Amino acid sequence: MFLSLAPCWLWQTQALAKQFEFVPICPEVAIGLGIPRTPIRLIGNKDNQRAVNVRDESIDVTDQLIAYGRKQANELNYISGYIFKKASPSCGLFNVKIYQSDNQVLHAGTGLFTKEITSANPLLPVEEEGRLNDKGLRNNFLQRVEIYHRWQQLIQEGLSRKALLNFHTQHKYTLLAHCEPTYRHLGRLLADIGNQDIHQCADNYIESLMNGLKETATPGKHINVLEHIAGYFKQHLDSHDKSEFRQLISDYRSGALSRDTLVILLKHYLRKHPNRYLENQHYLTRNHYDGMSAQ
Repeated sequence: MFLSLAPCWLWQTQALAKQFEFVPICPEVAIGLGIPRTPIRLIGNKDNQRAVNVRDESIDVTDQLIAYGRKQANELNYISGYIFKKASPSCGLFNVKIYQSDNQVLHAGTGLFTKEITSANPLLPVEEEGRLNDKGLRNNFLQRVEIYHRWQQLIQEGLSRKALLNFHTQHKYTLLAHCEPTYRHLGRLLADIGNQDIHQCADNYIESLMNGLKETATPGKHINVLEHIAGYFKQHLDSHDKSEFRQLISDYRSGALSRDTLVILLKHYLRKHPNRYLENQHYLTRNHYDGMSAQ
């Protein structure tokens, strides 16, 4: 699984390297600005910016950054996610300062290189380095990367109606934990798959899926999913088991327990009472990115 990143150092990089192969890119060096170099900044307005040298605005590298961004957007079609550099006029994703010539900050925008990557690949999971210090944002991003990678594998192996339906089935509970409206929308979309062009259906599917997964998976949403899964075992659990599960749900709701504990318990039920549908659910796969699971 390939994960591209702008020049930065994350404390998570060493741990993430066990799961991903990094593809480091520095567009400023790539266009010949060198190391060390005088910084550049964005000037203009929210609709039109130029990247210029902070000491000499006649040194303008706008066209070079845009051209390199378009080239990389085309060549990096194999990556499954991108981590951008905070506040960079080339690689920033959020709140990049846009100046007037008098040093007044007028707007906040996106780096020129980043804009080309995200415009050409709107479904690609992207994040900014500093935001990945937040466990919730980090786990959401990495989960989207992992699912997008599976989608890339599906397309590479050959798209078919059966493959698309299997993919959706495996991710149903993961999606439900993020966005129930998208979960229901995709269920309706695929219910009519036999009457649709498979490629158009797949395009509509993955766009809705990746957008839905951007929504936060809250404890309340997880409880809904956990109770759905537990329902498959209601005929097999005695009153003690059911009482124990309800208490663990209550502990998780109060924050006294991690979701991992409940997932482990459900997987224990699954080993005792096999169910092929649940065995294929990626929701029951624990995260191993940094030793901490999503809450």
